[in-house]
Amino acid sequence: MNKKRKIITVLLVDDSPIALNVIKKMLLTSEEIEVIGTAGTGEEAIELIPVLNPMVVCTDIHMPKMDGYEFTCEIMARYPRPILLMSVSVQNEKNESAVFRILNAGAIDIFPKPVGGDESKFLKASNELVSKIKIISGVVAFHRPRNSVTVNPCAAEDTAIPHKKNHSRIVAIGASTGGPQTLHYIFKNLPKDYDLPIVCVQHISDDFLEGFVNWLNHNCKTTVRIARNGETPEAGVIYLPNKACHLVVDDKGRFKNIRESANNHYQPSIDITLKALADYYGNTMIGIILTGMGKDGVEGLRAVAQAGGITIAQDEASSVIYGMPKAAFEIGAARYSLSTEEIANFMISKKHLKPASNIK
Repeated sequence: MNKKRKIITVLLVDDSPIALNVIKKMLLTSEEIEVIGTAGTGEEAIELIPVLNPMVVCTDIHMPKMDGYEFTCEIMARYPRPILLMSVSVQNEKNESAVFRILNAGAIDIFPKPVGGDESKFLKASNELVSKIKIISGVVAFHRPRNSVTVNPCAAEDTAIPHKKNHSRIVAIGASTGGPQTLHYIFKNLPKDYDLPIVCVQHISDDFLEGFVNWLNHNCKTTVRIARNGETPEAGVIYLPNKACHLVVDDKGRFKNIRESANNHYQPSIDITLKALADYYGNTMIGIILTGMGKDGVEGLRAVAQAGGITIAQDEASSVIYGMPKAAFEIGAARYSLSTEEIANFMISKKHLKPASNIK
């Protein structure tokens, strides 16, 4: 007899009745998800949460009386649980700032609001939304006091590492769910004159890529931009792939955005980027895998390790989802286990590392 699957209960919060109906219809495509309530305002939702006790809350950004940011702060202070932000594509500076500010306040991930389309597009979007909710439903949300302050990285213990100070030539970072918040924390602490180029592959909807880049640029001292075909990586610049592209380098080290899927579920793919960089940079590369579900980046990190580069995976305690980092440890691709703070410290000093613990 098959064990009955646990139903994921969801509360939807949006001031648009049309949007609420469309999202409910999308979630009805899954027998594992139940919408147990809807609310038109953040205030109404705050009253419903202790009564309904939803496992996941899906919320809009702009709502009357209490916007998405205030609503998220209130939930994380009083009833912490996974929050999925649903928004239309970022179209202006105010909207893009609001989206990523809410992520920093405690929301786990973002998903583009449905805007119509034929049945096949609706089913595709529904499957993606269901998958997103299933992933974040397993996240343990921590209590965040109102007006809590993010602390800058503290000094890490100085330990020996197996490379010379100026040996590294490039850093490559891959992240998925929980990545925007983690990358923001790491990148905002880098100095303006950082001495290495950084390639960053973040799983994010095309609708939010430009806003993500702009948000990082406004909050970081370094330059953040989409990599252009034919350009050579420069120190102090953080590069991301173009929309729906894999980012690689050619035999002269110049960037190429390619659209071939290569039968890969992710586009951009962390694996494809890490393998291409490992092939060119060899043992002068630093590869880092951050929070995320699945295994994208694991084989790429193994390629970095086999080429003699430094390989790091985020530790379990600081990961929103300890999927990709754990998988990297399980196959021996990651040599070091570091917290978010330790990764930031290492990237700045390149001399603070602690050996990874064995995964049981």
